[in-house]
Amino acid sequence: MTTQNNQSTVGPMIIIGSLFFIFGFATWLNSLLIPYLRIACELSEVQSYFVTFAFYIAYLVMAPVSTWVLNKFGFKNGMAVSLGIMAVGALLFIPAAYSRTYILFLLGLFIMGGGLAILQTASNPYITILGPVETAAKRISIMGICNKFAGALAPIILGYFLKLDEADAVKNQLANMTPEESSLALDKIALQVVNPYIGIVVVLVLLGFWISKSNLPEVKGDEEEDETHHNLTESKQSIFDFPHVLLGFIALFAYVGVEVLAGDTIIAYGTYLGIPLNTAKFFTSFTMGAMVVGYIIGIIAIPKYLAQETALKLCAILGIILTVGIAFTDGMVSLTLVGLLGLANSLVWPAIWPLALKGVGKFTSAASGILVMGIAGGAVIPLLYGQLAHATNSHQAYWIALPCYLYILYYAVAGHKVRKKTNA
Repeated sequence: MTTQNNQSTVGPMIIIGSLFFIFGFATWLNSLLIPYLRIACELSEVQSYFVTFAFYIAYLVMAPVSTWVLNKFGFKNGMAVSLGIMAVGALLFIPAAYSRTYILFLLGLFIMGGGLAILQTASNPYITILGPVETAAKRISIMGICNKFAGALAPIILGYFLKLDEADAVKNQLANMTPEESSLALDKIALQVVNPYIGIVVVLVLLGFWISKSNLPEVKGDEEEDETHHNLTESKQSIFDFPHVLLGFIALFAYVGVEVLAGDTIIAYGTYLGIPLNTAKFFTSFTMGAMVVGYIIGIIAIPKYLAQETALKLCAILGIILTVGIAFTDGMVSLTLVGLLGLANSLVWPAIWPLALKGVGKFTSAASGILVMGIAGGAVIPLLYGQLAHATNSHQAYWIALPCYLYILYYAVAGHKVRKKTNA
């Protein structure tokens, strides 16, 4: 499908690609914030995973707002507004750092997540319907490389500013410090986040301004259906008449849960294994790198050698195998398998979107709003992991991923084919 006025899709893809880079950078900072804020704000393991909860629950809460913003401002200006919202969230990190108040950090993360919810609601269906649906997974895979490349850089760049050697040293010395000494040391650690987040605010504001002035075209989506699709959807009264969309929401909920689990817990898992934080900061990059390898495979193989649903089945099966492997191995082998979950996760998002949006016609926006709400899985699954880790240990808690991959396999095999029966 082409954009209005038959404009080339290259320019829009470059712009959307830059947005996916921002998604990745903002999202995967959390992998380092979890262990870092655990030290700076003196948190338990369960409390530290409220970082992901605050960030991803915004996708669920903000879904109705996302639709309203895009209806009021349109795609392009809606994206610019969302970047401004994210800048406000990043700005809150400054008073949060100065007061070392965990609730303020969480509020900032929630607002950033809310801005990203709007951005995702606009950009994912945009890139899906920017061309033929058969090649949607390939286009989303290209966007995924932008996203995960940023995700690989984010903890390394943030780690450079946070002086992780000092954080590790303070963590090891806290037991021998007086309350006054520990307070001063922790205040100093917390303040390290100020400069990088000022930089993030500036970048978000500049990017929002650039988007608002760009010539990003509207795409033909909801309002244009062919006769076949019109006949199939004319009897539908709401998005709830498309069970494969609702099942797709659950699949995305499970998927984002395990994606965040693989990317955001691996640094903390490394520290659990006794690896210094300054070394562990690179582990998320390994997970992101594994995802990029998967995306490249997708770009080459889909749809020429591999159907989208076949790619989804293979990824789910690999996720099941790796999860069992994590639980039954130890040390660096187990840690490496956590990183390799990135490969299992790589083509799940690109495959679920076109399968879930297939045949919804004029309900595309409503379907997208529901699917984006599935990103809230990133709030719930890591928090459950934290609870399991507290009850057992950080190693065996990875069993939480198994039911997620089993459901994704169900959606790949049968769930995406489910349709509501209509009366003759």
